[in-house]
Amino acid sequence: MNLEIFSDLICPWCFIGKRRLDEALATGVGEGVNIIWRAYQLYPGIPEAGMDRAEFVRQRYPGGGATAGRQRIEEEAGSIGIDMDYSRIERMPNTFLGHRLIHHAREAGLQHELADRLFSAYFERGEDVGTADVLLDAAETVGMNRAGTAAYLASDAGTVEVRREIERASMIGVTGVPCFVFAGTYALPGAQEPGVIAQVIERAKVRLAAAPA
Repeated sequence: MNLEIFSDLICPWCFIGKRRLDEALATGVGEGVNIIWRAYQLYPGIPEAGMDRAEFVRQRYPGGGATAGRQRIEEEAGSIGIDMDYSRIERMPNTFLGHRLIHHAREAGLQHELADRLFSAYFERGEDVGTADVLLDAAETVGMNRAGTAAYLASDAGTVEVRREIERASMIGVTGVPCFVFAGTYALPGAQEPGVIAQVIERAKVRLAAAPA
């Protein structure tokens, strides 16, 4: 059964959801589940070179109000072992290049591990995941060839495919991330608790087994 995860690298709930999914899979329900990461951009209008995060926050929350939300997210992240700290983040990246890298990693079966490394780079260390050097460091860490990956990112490879993923998300009704889609049919939005994720995986398997061929 395919489990597609629509997410964005600058979405804190996607990082939290990924770690909660890992906890669910650790219970044994992950047998026979093929995880595929899909692209989604929360802020596609961010310049290709990214922008200052403080300026982004000022533009998005002109009256303030972002602090309380950040505190809640950091607390939720800390409860599952993520050392999330917004004060470390200086840049708001355009994530399209990162999505191309994750798309490329699927062939090597490294998407899941790479996604975690990129989330950690951004939310735990404040690295700019919109830059090629940071992306290449993460790719190399999970075992991808740096030179070959650099050539891929320098080309336009994967561009059409990632755009199609983003368009498909809109077509199937994904309006926020993370969103987990099971067998292209059953959707679970949000960073749900591990127990909820495990139950949905089990139910999806039962429904698929009972469905006509």
